[in-house]
Amino acid sequence: IFAWGIRKTIINKSLTLMQLMDNAPHDFCVNHEEQDLKKLLGFCHRTFNDTDLLYFISFFKFHYTNHSSLETAFFNDKTISSANPADQNIESALNCFYDYFFSLEDVPNRTLKHIAAPKKNSACKRLNMYLRWMVRDDHNGVDFGIWKTVSPSNLICPIDVHVARVARKFGLLTRNQVDLLAAEELTNTLRKFDKNDPAKYDFALFSLGVLERF
Repeated sequence: IFAWGIRKTIINKSLTLMQLMDNAPHDFCVNHEEQDLKKLLGFCHRTFNDTDLLYFISFFKFHYTNHSSLETAFFNDKTISSANPADQNIESALNCFYDYFFSLEDVPNRTLKHIAAPKKNSACKRLNMYLRWMVRDDHNGVDFGIWKTVSPSNLICPIDVHVARVARKFGLLTRNQVDLLAAEELTNTLRKFDKNDPAKYDFALFSLGVLERF
């Protein structure tokens, strides 16, 4: 019940934010006028407030004015080592995204906590999940598979306390901390089952941990 309550709150907040952006977030970020931002003042969800939101919007405006996809924020000349998608380094891409995201002037210090990075010893669960959505193609509309610069074989399995608990029970993980090293250890173990698509097991591990209370 508690988990459902959290998900319902997140959904409601997301719908509210979508409405504030006229249900067209990309268009709003790219084409908004200064006065359009006033209606976002006062927005707050848990630790994410209007200061953070306004910086996020300024970054997306900057990026999408110069690029058609967010893919280049992760995979670009600084992180791509070869033309082979299987050669790309996810850890490097995540660090690159963090540096790029906070490259604008006057970054609010409080906003830094809302983007994870391997160099901050974070497991980067949300970013790894986002990359899974964009890179994998499960042919069922969950993972879209629209980014082709990196191969699914290089994805890092998203990990949190629930996934880690289940993984330890199955002998897939030995590390106690839930950090990037744990995510990499789990991913390397999952590659023994499917070296081409280790992140696909995220569905089962997370569901057992949260929904089934395994």
